[in-house]
Amino acid sequence: MIERFYLKNHFSFEEVSLEFDKSFIVFTGPSGAGKSILFDAILALFGFKEPHAALSEAVIDTPLYLDKFLIEEDEPNIFKCIKDQKTRYFINNQAISKKIVKEISKGFIKYLSLKEAKELESENLLYHLDKLSTLKDYEKILQKFNKLYKEYKKVSQKLLSIEEEEKKIQELKEFASYEIKKIEEVSPKIGEYEELMELKKTLAKKEKIEEAISKTDLFFEAESFVSEALILLDRESSFFDETMNELRAIFEEERDKLHELEEMDIEHILDRIEKLSSLKRRYGSIEEALEHKHKREKELAHYENIEFEKKSIEEEKKKLHQEIKDLADKMHRERKKRLPFLKEKINHYLKMLYLDDIDLLMEKRELYEYGYDEIKVELKRVDLKKISTGEYNRVRLAFLSALNEISGDERGVLILDEVDSNLSGKESMSVATVLKHLSKNYQIFAISHQPQLSSQADMHFLVKKEGDKSSVKILSKDERINEVARMISGEEINKKALDFAKSMLK
Repeated sequence: MIERFYLKNHFSFEEVSLEFDKSFIVFTGPSGAGKSILFDAILALFGFKEPHAALSEAVIDTPLYLDKFLIEEDEPNIFKCIKDQKTRYFINNQAISKKIVKEISKGFIKYLSLKEAKELESENLLYHLDKLSTLKDYEKILQKFNKLYKEYKKVSQKLLSIEEEEKKIQELKEFASYEIKKIEEVSPKIGEYEELMELKKTLAKKEKIEEAISKTDLFFEAESFVSEALILLDRESSFFDETMNELRAIFEEERDKLHELEEMDIEHILDRIEKLSSLKRRYGSIEEALEHKHKREKELAHYENIEFEKKSIEEEKKKLHQEIKDLADKMHRERKKRLPFLKEKINHYLKMLYLDDIDLLMEKRELYEYGYDEIKVELKRVDLKKISTGEYNRVRLAFLSALNEISGDERGVLILDEVDSNLSGKESMSVATVLKHLSKNYQIFAISHQPQLSSQADMHFLVKKEGDKSSVKILSKDERINEVARMISGEEINKKALDFAKSMLK
């Protein structure tokens, strides 16, 4: 899955360029050479750790379905991390956050040194238990359950919202009624405010208008003198007569308006303007006030009908609950039937790894998205939470192998940091055997100090350190014999260790 990995300026590593064409890959070397530092760099590129390298890059040769993350899929997909003043991540040259990188990486990378075990989670075990079913149409039962459960959740949420509304319904009704009443008391009309403001402006200059119009009387008194002069001069006077008539009409019209203003209740107009202004300040405009009133009226109608709506939803929820319960019963019966086989399969791998058997307990809980079954894992002689990290990872390895055998459809990258540390020779060989089996589906990267695991790998890389500089190289057949012999006998390699190394590699 990872075709190539490139690293630059990462602690003691100046530059590393590795290519992988096999599934089971092991890294060995003396303590302190930089194996864990190298693995940290790989994990950092995929968002699992903090990056320190100036540049790291990986080429991934399988589809990652990046469209759902709004990233363009490529062949191959290229992950890149650059660290200078700040850290930047890229997938296919598209900048992306560390959070998204990690979310994408979790879909195809498992890191067994993290004490978070999806393999042991109830939901994962139920998924694989369902895979074991031979019941006709069992897949349709699961699909129907999932569809109806989603509907059930929506209806339950809707009912919860109504019940929350009910608790404060009286307060909400009173508030809605109050707002409607306040707007109705003003009874605003669209455009009314603008008309009243124009009227207010006219009232403000009424006296000035009256005075100006009264002064025009002198102008009209001289009208006859102008007409007489035009006649004596043999000039056309019709244009003057028409203009004077038009002016007379304008001033007459304005006098009528002023007369109407005198009859208006100025206090009422100002009060009306103030009320409309209050609505504008509260809602933004008269149109928005009327729209708000309409909205509150709809809410009030909803509050009035909430009892009927609640009863209808309760009936729908009850019906859905019964349907998904019937389906969950069928799922429970089928899962219970297959549980011994799942337990037997896991215990088979635990036995291979020299670990105690586990027990799988199926308990009932409230209905949730997986039915009402919950599987709990118990080691027969010890608390699962109290075992060492090494034992815990071997338990995970057993689960991973058994579940992978059941589903057969899981693929990805498995990263192991000294999974065989502090194990005896036979225990270490058992880990190697299980990993060899897993490498049919997973690309495995493992750090090891044991010859057993190293001898089973498809590709063997040596990490060494000279002075303060670390380097990585793939080993040839003879170099590999020497490295396995070193792991057997220590720094002083003897003939016995070489012969044993050759036999292990065969």
